[in-house]
Amino acid sequence: MQQRKDEQEATAAKTTLRLLEKKVKDMLVDQGRLVEVPYTATLGDTMNALVANKVVALPVAAPPGQWIGAGGSMILESDKQTGAVRKHYIGMVTMLDIVAYIADDDGSNDQMTDVANLEKKMMVPVSSIIGRSFEGLSLWTLNPNTNILDCMELFSKGIHRALVPVDSQMENIQGVELVESASSYKMLTQMDLLKFLKDHASELGEILSSSIKEIGCLNQNVYAITDRTKVIDAIKCLRTALLNAVPIVESSNDFEEDHRQLVDGEGRKPIGTFSATDLRGCHLSALQTWLPQRALEFTELVSRSPLFASKEGVSAPKEMVSCQPQAALAEVIEKIVSKHVHRVWVVDEQGLLAGLVSLTDIVGALRVSLLSKIDVM
Repeated sequence: MQQRKDEQEATAAKTTLRLLEKKVKDMLVDQGRLVEVPYTATLGDTMNALVANKVVALPVAAPPGQWIGAGGSMILESDKQTGAVRKHYIGMVTMLDIVAYIADDDGSNDQMTDVANLEKKMMVPVSSIIGRSFEGLSLWTLNPNTNILDCMELFSKGIHRALVPVDSQMENIQGVELVESASSYKMLTQMDLLKFLKDHASELGEILSSSIKEIGCLNQNVYAITDRTKVIDAIKCLRTALLNAVPIVESSNDFEEDHRQLVDGEGRKPIGTFSATDLRGCHLSALQTWLPQRALEFTELVSRSPLFASKEGVSAPKEMVSCQPQAALAEVIEKIVSKHVHRVWVVDEQGLLAGLVSLTDIVGALRVSLLSKIDVM
């Protein structure tokens, strides 16, 4: 019996090792062309591009030799035959960058002023807002020969996406780089990595059977807005805390709370989610109208918009995507991929908030577990 058990464990270990031999390029087989915006595009044009392509981030391209890339990066697109540089990717603009810029004001709480300022701000060039979120401070590339563990290391640090050169002209063989030159690029995201790992679940072994609490990807710090918070204030909350999303909780009649500020979500009843991604499903003219309205009403409106469908054509779900602390990691990953969300709210048996699980949390916990497994092989 022991011999059979040892043989089964050895077979499982070999299967996991085969998975870890996979490269970044193996995750990009079905990826389409890279969508980008020029540095001269207005913020309004950029938001429309995000809507049209159903993405939440876009690289910004500029003529070579005129800009310093985000974080000192030098990511170039060059001609495959001659090597002549055609463009320089100076940064990545995300929905959170746009949210942060929208939220910056002169201290006025006048709603009409907010609407007028929004229209004015949407005319500025996108190049002027790069770096307003943590991720926008640097532009990362991953060599296509980078192994999965190294890719997971980058994504476990809160980096959500990286450019991957299709045919790198640099000397490096693998790894994360701030300097790169290639004739074309593709984009790899945390979601792409998680989908790939889900498709290879059998090769991960018993790791996916662990609960999110056991494996260490449950984040118990959860901030929220209330069902009385207005859209403009919700945007400002995201900007202040550099969050991509917050749960919407039922307001309390038991004590006085400021609905313009974030509240401690622990032990509160979640009834919705407000995300920077929500703005992707709302054109500028509609957003101007909705700024003074309640965030909960806005999320319900956007969830019915066909513009808010994912790349796979899945419309944004109205229901709260949640789980309990005892939920298996496999179950949570399935919810994230099938619902195309970037976090799952964790609730207790009474349905009250106990924390959250993000893609960053999952990738980090999985990487630690895989490294531990390698150490005992």
